Amino acid sequence: MLWAGKTKLGKVTLVERNRYSWEAAGRAGAADDLAKAKRAVELAAAMADKQLDLFP
Repeated sequence: MLWAGKTKLGKVTLVERNRYSWEAAGRAGAADDLAKAKRAVELAAAMADKQLDLFP
């Protein structure tokens, strides 16, 4: 789990050796490196924070 203070950003799990899956802000993906998976979670969370509401 990745946290920013008390807010959960997302989850990174080890799928198999040198393969990580990540989930954040309604998105999911996979990466070959833990650092890349963490960056993907942070990016997805940041993009979700900046996205405009569909119905204000």
